[in-house]
Amino acid sequence: MATASPTDPSRHGVGIGLRWEFIDDLLERIAVGRISKKDIPFFEFAPENYLRRGGFIPEALDRVGEHFPLVSHGLHLSLGSVAPFPSEYMRDLRAILAHVAAPWHSDHLCFSGVDGRSLHDLLPLPQTDGAVLHVARRIREARERLERPMAIENISWYLRAGAPELDEPDFIANVLEEADCGLLLDVNNVYVNSLNHGFDAREWLERIDVTRIWQLHVAGHEWRASEGLIIDTHGQDVSDPVYELLRSTVARTGPVAVVLERDSNIGDLDTLLAERRQLQAAYDAGIAVYEAAHAVERARA
Repeated sequence: MATASPTDPSRHGVGIGLRWEFIDDLLERIAVGRISKKDIPFFEFAPENYLRRGGFIPEALDRVGEHFPLVSHGLHLSLGSVAPFPSEYMRDLRAILAHVAAPWHSDHLCFSGVDGRSLHDLLPLPQTDGAVLHVARRIREARERLERPMAIENISWYLRAGAPELDEPDFIANVLEEADCGLLLDVNNVYVNSLNHGFDAREWLERIDVTRIWQLHVAGHEWRASEGLIIDTHGQDVSDPVYELLRSTVARTGPVAVVLERDSNIGDLDTLLAERRQLQAAYDAGIAVYEAAHAVERARA
């Protein structure tokens, strides 16, 4: 049985990834009461951007956290690696998660470092039974050391790491079961992979156990004709097909935390808030379908 989601209503709806490009504007609006949880229910932050720093950087996070709930999404656990987790990093990460009262911590189902060096990329794992056991053990260890529930995120990938024994939905499902963790489902990554590798994104999503989904990511992508690939850039507007996949997924999950990711071409805060409102409308449409279906089930019971 899946571990219950640690989410709560304060983190339902569509939030935004906290970025330095708009932090000054955000803090000014907070100071004069021109932004609130009615405008955005929560922010997602990357703790590695705040570790071992002093002065304005941790103070800015604290000021945001005083007015908005936070969720934590990591970059450097490298869950698929074989090297031990660095002790100082795990200690500092545990401390910041406790400081902001993060309900869970997420990181990517991948490896991103070798021999203590960061590769600055998210690289796919072999889709094998052995890899399931290895990464699940690492996820359980991270959960124990961070003293927080763990969720893993499906990545966009552009090559296979050897001959697969399992297809991706089964590989992810087996990791979730073996590690007894949650899933941060990146809808855009599924769509990007479906175009690059030739599968049906909706069928892929329908194979995922909704009780494992604690959070969703949505983002934009870019077609690069010279490479013949769709690249998950987090630098474009969310596409119409991803909006539709968001609606259909929320219609299955019910209330959940959704995060709009922008890492390039970020624009100003007003532009992000406008895109967030559009995503919230898609989210609300999915919730309406979910609630109608459950009302029918209750009436039949």
